[in-house]
Amino acid sequence: MKIFAISDLHLSLEVEKPMDVFGGAWENYTEKIRENWQNVVSDEDIVLVAGDISWAMKLEETKKDFEFLGSLKGTKIIIKGNHEYWWNSISAVRNVLPENTYALQNDAVRIGNCVFAGTRGWVVPESANDVNFTEHDQKMYEREKIRLKLTLDDMKRKRQEGDLTVCMIHYPPFNSKRENSYFTELFEQYQVDVVVYGHLHKSAGRFENITAKNGVKYYLTSADLIDMKPVEII
Repeated sequence: MKIFAISDLHLSLEVEKPMDVFGGAWENYTEKIRENWQNVVSDEDIVLVAGDISWAMKLEETKKDFEFLGSLKGTKIIIKGNHEYWWNSISAVRNVLPENTYALQNDAVRIGNCVFAGTRGWVVPESANDVNFTEHDQKMYEREKIRLKLTLDDMKRKRQEGDLTVCMIHYPPFNSKRENSYFTELFEQYQVDVVVYGHLHKSAGRFENITAKNGVKYYLTSADLIDMKPVEII
């Protein structure tokens, strides 16, 4: 069993939301994702999808996008991104998921000798006096810290001796200077081995696909940054 990761698929098979306006990397991206995925992933593997899966606004508009995801090889584990407006109650989301697809929300799942946790996260301040970090941002930052702790607590309960631990978070868990945050401190406290995140795209102008920090390995897996090809992380 191998573990792959990709995020920010931005599927729009049910709704009209062309992505090629964001650059050539997004031309025929659905076909690129399918071909690359099927070439590297086997049915025994796991693929982590760290948010921004579908452009749908309502859950019923995700049908074709989830049919596409379900047609791809491997077991999929997904989390909510900042564009998941269709993501209502977790029970409603889980009811429409294809076979071998798990959605995480304040919990974790153990498959083989790996435990997977995940939450959306939020923007991290660039400094202690970041004028662009609003009161609303602070409120969401605090709330997402609680949500991350909930999923990591469940990970801890399910973890067995010798297990690897992997956590997904949609937003970058640190600022552009890779400084500590609420999120990185929790990853270290709970001894997470690998973190997968997304949200950043080529237009962001700041990214490193792999970052090692205080014993944790971080993978940035936004689809356009990895040429629409799932990255093997374990």
